[in-house]
Formats: sequence, C-alpha cells, structure tokens
Amino acid sequence: MQIVMIGSGYVGLVSGTCFAEFGHSVVCIDSNSSVIEKLQAGVIPIFEPGLDTLVARNIKAGRLRFSSDTASAVAATDAVFIAVGTPSRRGDGHADLTHVYAAAREIASAAPDGCVIVDKSTVPVGTAREVEAICREVAPDKQLSVASNPEFLREGSAIEDFMRPDRVICGVNDPKAESVLRAIYRPLSLRETPLVFTDRETAEVIKYAANAFLAIKISFINEIANLCEAVGANVQDVAKGIGLDKRIGPKFLHPGPGYGGSCFPKDTLALLRTAHSNGVPLKIVTAATEVNNTRKEEMVERVVRLCGGSVAGKKIAVLGVTFKPNTDDMREAPSLVMIPSWQAAGAQISAYDPQGREQADKYFSGVNWANDPYEALVGADAAVLLTEWNELRALDLAKVKAQLKSPLFIDLRNVYPPEDMRSAGLHYHSIGRPGRDTGARSLPA
Repeated sequence: MQIVMIGSGYVGLVSGTCFAEFGHSVVCIDSNSSVIEKLQAGVIPIFEPGLDTLVARNIKAGRLRFSSDTASAVAATDAVFIAVGTPSRRGDGHADLTHVYAAAREIASAAPDGCVIVDKSTVPVGTAREVEAICREVAPDKQLSVASNPEFLREGSAIEDFMRPDRVICGVNDPKAESVLRAIYRPLSLRETPLVFTDRETAEVIKYAANAFLAIKISFINEIANLCEAVGANVQDVAKGIGLDKRIGPKFLHPGPGYGGSCFPKDTLALLRTAHSNGVPLKIVTAATEVNNTRKEEMVERVVRLCGGSVAGKKIAVLGVTFKPNTDDMREAPSLVMIPSWQAAGAQISAYDPQGREQADKYFSGVNWANDPYEALVGADAAVLLTEWNELRALDLAKVKAQLKSPLFIDLRNVYPPEDMRSAGLHYHSIGRPGRDTGARSLPA
C-alpha cells in the first residue's frame, strides 16, 4: 500500500516507520522543514527507544521517505493519515483542531479519487464527520472516504505497542475505508490482533474513554496511597492484591506524584469539554483530574515538610524530570509544577535526567544540570526521585549517602525497598508505605 503520514511528530513518525516495517511504502510529511531536514539526514528529533534503528532500516530498504511537499506525496497514495497535534485550546480546554482541518483541506485538493483519509490524531467526537464535510467542500467531484483510527502508543514503548497492540480500532463509514484499513493492518493478522471496526463516532469516543479510564486508575491509587499512609498499610501490597483481580488488572496502579505527558491531561480535559457541551456530566473523570492537579501540589508540600518546613537556602537534588522514563517528553510533567515551586520557596535545584535536559531547558531556569545522578547529589539537603529511569533504580546507596549533605532521600516512585535505604543510613521516605514519614492513626472510638 502507498501511505502518506501528515505530521512527523511522535505519532506520525512512529506510526509511519512501523507501517514501513510492515512492508508498505510510506512518506512522512511535516510542515516544519527543519524536522524533515533532520530526518533526511538520519537525525531523529524525538527520543524513543529503537526508533533510530527502525527508521534507518526502512530508509535503506526504500520503504520510508520524508518530504515537505504534501501535494506531490498525496497525489498517488492509497491512504493519508492525519497525525498532527491537537493541543488543548487556550481559554476553554477544547482540543484545537486547526491543524487537522488545514491538513484535510490540503489533502482533499491533491488526493486521487478513491483515496482514504484517516484521522490518527486524537480528536473529539464528530471530527471525522467534519473532515468529510471539508473534503466535499474542497473536492466535490472526488469520492474520498474518511475514517478514524486512534493511536494507543505509550511513550517509551511505542514501537512494541504498534507492532503488538492489544487491539486496533477503526471507525469507518463505507466499505472502501474498511477494505483499505484491513489491507494496511493485515500483517497484524498473523498475531491474531483484534481488528475492531465501528462507526466513526464510536472510535473517537473509545480513544478518549480509554485514556480517561487509565487516568482514573492512577488518581485512584494515589488516593489509596494517602489512606495507606494514614492507617499504616502498604500501598504496593494493596495494588498487588487488587491488581491480581482480573477484572481490575495490575497496570496503572503505581502511586506517584501524578500523571503527565501528552495524552492524559489533554485528553481528559477534552473529554470533559465535549461532555459538558452535550449536557452530560462526567463526575468521575472530573474528580480524577482534580485529584491529579492537587497531587502535584501535595508532593511539593511533602518535600518541604520533610526538609523541616522550609527549603529556603537548601539544595534539592531532583533525579529525573521527564513525565516518565524512556522519553524526553516534558509535557505536563510533575517536575514542571514541583521545581518552580521549590525555587520560589528559596531552594536551589540540581537535577539529572538521562534524556530530558534539552527539552527541560525550555521550561526551567536556574537549574544546575549534572552529568550523572551522583554529581546532582553533591552537597544536597535532600534527594527527590521523580522519574524512575532504569539507571536510577540501582544506585550505589553508600555513594548516595556520601554525596548528600543531609541523608534525606525522598522516593516519589517507590523504587527502593525501605529496609535497604535505611540500612545504608539514609532517611528514606516513599509513598503509601509505613515508615518515618507516616504513622498509623488510631481508629475513632
């Protein structure tokens, strides 16, 4: 199949490269010429494990190309995927579909008759219908199909998610779109991947509903962690105990400083705005977003309290600043709330992140960046583990203590066993586990 990806950002680049790995001929388009120049030179503008190797292999095989010329690429293609950004719109929180609609107009004017246009971007309900209306307006004499094919890629494991997905959701409105999408995803049939066809509106809801549900799980376990701290229970054991129930499952039950990234915050907000516009209150999703917003502030205050009630004049070593490991993505990362708050309270910040510094420099000022975690710890009054990168999971604890001015280690990802940390002489505090930070409260009489 001849495929064009409009947008060579995270979703477009990963999806286009994986389609090429399936054996399709793919052209990735981006309006930013510097992005295309980097890709043509073999420079990957995002960090995703394994993506550089996959891109290089498919370029060499002649299955993957990059261009800024949308019209030429689209003129002889079977399917065009729209994979442009849909950020939250300033002022009202609705998804900004400016780039989606602009891409639709450009595609419609250049695409051949019979082409299938596929929304890959995360978009609100009714977007495919609107894209179809734009196509009819721009090219009334062409038969252009419009479909919805939401992505479910986790940053840090996106290639595995694409190649071995739990399911593929396709929202279609005509047999041509279904036929083309079945052909594109046929390589996954060897692994018996469920290929679920629905109407377009249902596919659009599935994407938002899935992300909202996962966000709810995270906010839920963070609140349970607070309860565990109050009563002296262990949240990790609680998560294991409920996660073994197959109706619940173990994923997204890891307490932490709150969720971030490019999907959950934006998508829950867009879902709430869509629901509000249709007069449907989503109280559970609303509560999950409120819990997440307050969670980050609670973690700010926790660190201040553990530092004796004030961080003025103190040095805090932050280990990991991206919203999750195996990505350089800083969007909605908890560190974006926490580091400026500590700085405003008078703290000096030293930080280390294996991949996040370049992106983080766009958000932070006055941060002293270290070349390794131990350098960040030198002379610090407290260490805060904020992102659970693999290289931060097995630190030399004796060296950690030696580097710190005060042996205070605050683990906001529950990476380390408390007994190991305390055996090393560290004043260790984690989330939702019994320890010096918390104590069980007596039940009321």
